[in-house]
Amino acid sequence: MRVVVVGASGNVGTAVLRRLATEPAVTSVVAVARRVPRADGSSTVGFPHDAATWRYADVAASDADERLDAAFAGADVVVHLAWAIQPSHDRRYLRRVNVEGTRRVVAAVRRAGVQHLVVASSVGAYSPARYAGEARDTPVSEAWPVDGVPGSSYSEDKAAVEALLDDVDRETGLVVSRVRSALVFQRDAASEISRYFLGPLGTRALRREPLPTVPLPGGLRLQVVHADDLADAYARIVVGRHPGPFNVAHPTVLTAQDVADVVADGSWREVPFGTARTALAAAWRARLVPVGEGWLDMAMRVPVLDMTFANELLRWAPVHEAKDTLAELVTGIRDGAGTSTPPLVPR
Repeated sequence: MRVVVVGASGNVGTAVLRRLATEPAVTSVVAVARRVPRADGSSTVGFPHDAATWRYADVAASDADERLDAAFAGADVVVHLAWAIQPSHDRRYLRRVNVEGTRRVVAAVRRAGVQHLVVASSVGAYSPARYAGEARDTPVSEAWPVDGVPGSSYSEDKAAVEALLDDVDRETGLVVSRVRSALVFQRDAASEISRYFLGPLGTRALRREPLPTVPLPGGLRLQVVHADDLADAYARIVVGRHPGPFNVAHPTVLTAQDVADVVADGSWREVPFGTARTALAAAWRARLVPVGEGWLDMAMRVPVLDMTFANELLRWAPVHEAKDTLAELVTGIRDGAGTSTPPLVPR
């Protein structure tokens, strides 16, 4: 089986490469990225990255079609992970990469005659919790509406990609899989995540070990998944050619107290949601933090995921505990951890 991974050098992509390198059914892997491990496209970063053939492609560039066509030639499966979160102030660029870039990947898959497309979606694609009278913390299946959380550019783009894939699903001949994951953490991605979401001020603050206390919105709850556990789900979907959407997360829901246990020895102070939102919006507009209030809106409103479908069809279950996964990321940020692919390198 020949697998092409688009967006292979990032958080999820590196984990998927690790997992595919151990999968007997996968005979070759082509790793596609806008930032490849070396300018000439070859890999010198070590196993498992040197088990893949690297190709450059920017899904938002004018030559994307030509480069994707070359990368997809002879592929059995394309796994599309490429996604832009920064620069968060450039909404047009994010839309061009995330939605139009996915459209171009779909078109290239069709031209190449690839039989299976696997696309990274997210819990952020889902409509807010408390939909149709459901309790906020009632786990939802893959049947939950995927209209996104208004005001969150990330969520709106994920919902737009889901709508695009609905059109593809209605056509014959192409198996389409969607992976709707929770927050994805691993130590190797610590530097990237701190740059994308915390910025210099937040990173310096978190590196105080432990924090004396941490301000958090009341009602905060999070689901996470370790990148290696998520990669295992991707591999099972690829090898089994399983269609359809899959929720992928650890079933444990982390609360504000859990977050405080990891970063501040359990000490936290509740901040009203409105106060936290206003402060974050002002800080983002002043370019003091890298993400704005839409991310907080999404974090507070997305539903809890039910993993029954992935458990039963894929025989998938997470190995890493939720709180341990968060602690691994926080320790990695404090250590300045990363790895040698360009998006994940510490700097």
